[in-house]
Amino acid sequence: MTNQVKIFDTTLRDGEQALPASLSAKEKLQIALALERLGVDIIEAGFPVSSPGDFHSVQMIAREIKNATICGLARALKPDIDACGEALKVADHFRIHTFIATSEIHVGAKLKKSQDEVVEMAVAAVKHARRYTDDVEFSCEDAGRTHIDYLCRMVEAAIDAGATTVNIPDTVGYTIPSEFGGIIAQLFNRVPNIDKATISVHCHNDLGLAVANSLAAIEQGARQVECTINGIGERAGNSSLEEIAMILQTRQAMLGFETNIRSQEISRTSKLVSQLCNMPVQANKAIVGANAFSHSSGIHQDGVLKAQNTYEIMTPESVGINKNNLNLTSRSGRHVIKHRLTELGYKTEDYDLEAVYSAFLQLADKKGQVYDYDLEALLFFDQQKHDEARYKLLYLQANSGREIIPSATVRLQVGDEAITKTAIGNGPVDAAYNAIMNILGHNDLEIVDFKLDSKGEGADALAQVSVIAEYNGRRFHGIGLATDIVEAGVKALIYVINNTYVADQIDQQKHLQERVAGV
Repeated sequence: MTNQVKIFDTTLRDGEQALPASLSAKEKLQIALALERLGVDIIEAGFPVSSPGDFHSVQMIAREIKNATICGLARALKPDIDACGEALKVADHFRIHTFIATSEIHVGAKLKKSQDEVVEMAVAAVKHARRYTDDVEFSCEDAGRTHIDYLCRMVEAAIDAGATTVNIPDTVGYTIPSEFGGIIAQLFNRVPNIDKATISVHCHNDLGLAVANSLAAIEQGARQVECTINGIGERAGNSSLEEIAMILQTRQAMLGFETNIRSQEISRTSKLVSQLCNMPVQANKAIVGANAFSHSSGIHQDGVLKAQNTYEIMTPESVGINKNNLNLTSRSGRHVIKHRLTELGYKTEDYDLEAVYSAFLQLADKKGQVYDYDLEALLFFDQQKHDEARYKLLYLQANSGREIIPSATVRLQVGDEAITKTAIGNGPVDAAYNAIMNILGHNDLEIVDFKLDSKGEGADALAQVSVIAEYNGRRFHGIGLATDIVEAGVKALIYVINNTYVADQIDQQKHLQERVAGV
């Protein structure tokens, strides 16, 4: 049996299900490209049948990603599988992942079918998926609570039908490591054709055991782990990709397993997902938390200064954390910025140097010194820009004070037209938002969350505003960065508005296609 463990990332599918607002297609592509750089083997890009937007984003990712297998999720239903096949056919290599519940509680209470009927549905789904690709994965939903006899029967039937990967999920995070590892061991002992498929695991963290259960499964023969960046996902989340990868790397001599993960990309990918998904990483989170490589105790500090491995079992550099905070000023040239970004792990194709340098000079003029964390924030903001954005900020002026009514004047580029509006509000941000709503000419957008954070250190740090807005029954997330809070808030809202515009265009195109097909 191979010692290579495949990493199946489901950040864009299971992870996104837990977000307070949907990611845009471009945001999903940005994460997919980061996962490709990270060395992920399989990227589960979404659930194509769920919405026109998800279909579009899966198709975009399938077209752009070349070094990872792109996967789409489908229930054991022909329309779901057909949607996957259609969205993924543009990929160089793709996988269809179909599933059905197998536990007694799910089969009886949710599906309201007999066990025989569920087996028939699973077999039919796998065979239908094989019409599109030889790479078919089948999942036994809630396998952790499925009777072992029935689970063995289902796994054998799915492999006979053509499944090349069979996933054993602990869907509700119920099992403990010895129990879950025992399930995998029994499958290998009792399923006669199990050598014809890769056994995968997908563990949830409801009891905080997702990573431990995944590791137990690997030790018993599983060779694919389904996980997410920062462990995001339904309820308490999924098995954390960075933890699985670094456990297998740090303890490779003892465990003997390998992955294709480029660990130096972990920190950057974690930050990107945290930013785009609007889900902060807890400070004490293993591997990627702010305190993961911090030492407060005098004894610990003394030990690390004498020998780093006294209290660090891995180096910050091994996960892409560079401790060198290089000071940059407005006198720094483009070549210095390019060099520093290269040192931080970014490739020239990851950003527009002129755009980043222009933003850098503006920031350097305002705060004097620019640090690595500032530079990464500017790079992130540059990546957030819409090249073909319909709405662009041209001018902003806000007035506020103790004795005056807050007001704001905003000028937006709307397509080929520049529109200016002035409004008042409870504060300068509220006034600016009211002015933008006046430009839009409607109030269909409802702000449901507004968060302000500091990106960097000191009073002159960049302000980051995260906005979640509801529009047509969906939630959209936007981020704005600026040294001025009002400007950061306006940029975040404009980003949301551009996302809603793109979503409208996708929906209109889908409805037009449906009408044409109906004719």
